[in-house]
Amino acid sequence: MLKAINEAVSFIKEKSELKPETAIILGSGLGDIKNRIEDPVAIDYAHIPHFPVSTVEGHAGQLIIGHMGGTEVLMMAGRFHFYEGYTMEELTFPIRVMKFMGIKTLIVSNAAGGMNPDFEIGDIMLITDHINTMPNPLLGKHYPEFGARFPDMSETYCPDLIRRFKEHASRLEID
Repeated sequence: MLKAINEAVSFIKEKSELKPETAIILGSGLGDIKNRIEDPVAIDYAHIPHFPVSTVEGHAGQLIIGHMGGTEVLMMAGRFHFYEGYTMEELTFPIRVMKFMGIKTLIVSNAAGGMNPDFEIGDIMLITDHINTMPNPLLGKHYPEFGARFPDMSETYCPDLIRRFKEHASRLEID
C-alpha cells in the first residue's frame, strides 16, 4: 500500500510544482467548478498509478492542480463509489495520496438527500455529523504513516471551517 501511494504521489508531483494544502472533491452536479481553477494541470485518473477510475456518467475523472481564489488547490473532478464495486481500500486510496502530498484541508461536495421537507433541489447544506453504515475504511493492516489507528471522530467536520462557510454564505445571502 505504501509503495503504491508513493508511486502515485511521485507521478502527480512530476506534473506540477505546486504544493497545495487544500483539496476539493467534486460530487454530482458541481463538475463545472473545475473550470474556475486558474492555470490548471489536469491529470486523467487512468494515468495515475494505482488510482481508481470513475465509472459514473458526468464525473470527469481528473485530478486538477492549480489556483482557486488565490489558494493552491488539488481538485478531484469526479470520485468513486462503493456501489461501483470498489473496495474500501481502493475508495480511500486517493485520500491517502492527498495526505502524503501534504493536504491539510479536505472539502467534499455531494448531492446529499435530506429528510427536511423544507429542503429543495439545489439547496446548500453542511453536513456536520454522520452515521457510518458502510464497511469501516480503517479495516486491514495499520500503517502508522496514515496517522492514529482509531482517529478521534468527535469533530470529523471542522467547526472552524463550518463557521467560516456560514459567514461567507451569509455575506453572499445564501441560505
